[in-house]
Amino acid sequence: MEIEIGRAKRARRAFTFDDIAVVPSRRTRNPEDVSTAWTIDAFQFAIPVLGAPMDSVVSPTTAIMLGQLGGLGVLDLEGLWTRYDDPEPLLAEIASLDDASATRRMQELYSEPIKPELVRDRLAEIRAGGVTVAGALTPQRTQELYETVVAAGVDLFVIRGTTVSAEHVSSVDQPLNLKKFIYDLDVPVIVGGASTYTAALHLMRTGAAGVLVGFGGGAASTTRATLGIHAPMATAVSDVAAARRDYLDESGGRYVHVIADGGVGTSGDIVKALAMGADAVMLGVALSRATDAPGRGYHWGPESHHSKLPRGHRVGVEQVTTLESVLYGPAPVADGTANLIGALKKSMATTGYSDLKEFQRVDVVVAPYSAG
Repeated sequence: MEIEIGRAKRARRAFTFDDIAVVPSRRTRNPEDVSTAWTIDAFQFAIPVLGAPMDSVVSPTTAIMLGQLGGLGVLDLEGLWTRYDDPEPLLAEIASLDDASATRRMQELYSEPIKPELVRDRLAEIRAGGVTVAGALTPQRTQELYETVVAAGVDLFVIRGTTVSAEHVSSVDQPLNLKKFIYDLDVPVIVGGASTYTAALHLMRTGAAGVLVGFGGGAASTTRATLGIHAPMATAVSDVAAARRDYLDESGGRYVHVIADGGVGTSGDIVKALAMGADAVMLGVALSRATDAPGRGYHWGPESHHSKLPRGHRVGVEQVTTLESVLYGPAPVADGTANLIGALKKSMATTGYSDLKEFQRVDVVVAPYSAG
């Protein structure tokens, strides 16, 4: 559906999660009979939740906690944990900063060089916790550090940027050849973000095990204001799910997982992301609300401390309850910020679906309102 903006420009209508709603079918189930299990490559998880590689969300400790709770914590290998021997005082300092000085001070803190030995140590710490080990690098740092990461024994490797393409063009440096890089690695790679059918299809052709969907949609991001770029998530997830379907046919049966990354702040958003075709969700602000999250009541991403063009803020978040209760309840609030998995199971049961793959077929409507 295209809309005429002016005589020289037409645009396709796109939808956010707030614009849509899931509708019940003729069948209902008991929530106890619903499975939220998710598998990628050889790794199985009880819940389709990845902790976003952001210092306010995932530390080695919370990566272990999230793994023990059935999800996957992805450590930012360019964060404070790989720059400082003891980043806890610095995390406390960031939480104490006033808004006027936060960006500049964070730029200073994140200017400290990344230390390969700390990359190894942090991943070893997570492995010692007995959970699946996942670490993330930006495309710009991948060629520099990936050998250290793989040697440390990472199980899943994540290449995450504001946007990642399979055809990056540069006149100043040698771009990462994703297809060759992924082919040469011995571990599955999740890559993104992507927000269009074509971009996602090209990423799938590189051999990626999963594609992250999203562009500047997170709670701490100002990408829309600074760059004028935004990807309404309901449409983006559906478009990338279509690329997955077509690539499945093109490749003769190779299934690439679609992971919604951005704009997923409540249990209702998780439900809608999966309904639009996502296999799992990567959560940032939703997990930063935990009382045991490393952000101590604040949330920020790597865009917030970019040395030349910050595209995000350190934002305050209301701490709700523990990480375990954020995921499994009991919920002390009724706004979709706690007992995320309980809410997902209730929604799947109410609409009659028993597992996540089935739930991707649920009917949705364009809602005439954004709340209620």
